[in-house]
Amino acid sequence: MIEIIDLKKSFGKTPVLQGVNLTIRDDETMVIIGPSGCGKSVLLKHIIGLLRPDSGHLIIDGEDTTGFNERQLYKVRERFGMLFQAAALFESMTAGENVGLWIREHTDMPEDQVQANVSRIFNLIGLKGAETKRPSELSGGMKKRVGLARAIIHNPKFLLYDEPTTGLDPIMSDIINDLILRIRAELKNTAIVVTHDMVSVFKVADRIAMLHKGKIIFLGTPEEIKQSEDERVQQFIHGKAKGPISL
Repeated sequence: MIEIIDLKKSFGKTPVLQGVNLTIRDDETMVIIGPSGCGKSVLLKHIIGLLRPDSGHLIIDGEDTTGFNERQLYKVRERFGMLFQAAALFESMTAGENVGLWIREHTDMPEDQVQANVSRIFNLIGLKGAETKRPSELSGGMKKRVGLARAIIHNPKFLLYDEPTTGLDPIMSDIINDLILRIRAELKNTAIVVTHDMVSVFKVADRIAMLHKGKIIFLGTPEEIKQSEDERVQQFIHGKAKGPISL
């Protein structure tokens, strides 16, 4: 599992994470919510080792990775897959080449097996036959699904989603939510989802953590967050302009 202990991070004189404590269990979907700029994506980047904390500890499967060098972090990252907010596909490659890149770079798998794996993943995400298309030929929702296919091609233990439904219409958002659930069921991985889409939150979350001013102010199930008496939590989940949270 992943344990985050008193994690702190500032950029210049601006504090972002101010003592985050959170345990993410194996085989659960943890959804992290909170107002824009509260540090959700910064926390994801710490988990995957793209940012280093000013203080605190990040423990992954029992290993304290806080002091790891780049080579050690590279090995840790092999356990992770990540769907970036804008999909981050390489425009010079086809969709299939994007998805197969990890296997080609990190294994000696024969090309026919690479192609078979790519086809299997495209079937899983509902884009059979789209392997030859360029990213510029794909809709926003299709790009998200190809980005997700690339994230899961190596069957990672941990799968990170950074705003997976941002910029999508309600129908495509629901397709992405269904995929998150399907991939969790089929691959048995641990998912960490950063989002402010409350429809998505209530559909995919096992537990929810809410960040505010650099700290976790709520941790619990979807049913528990609905019953929370914290005015900040209620303001956020109901999307109210008036309340203790001011932007």
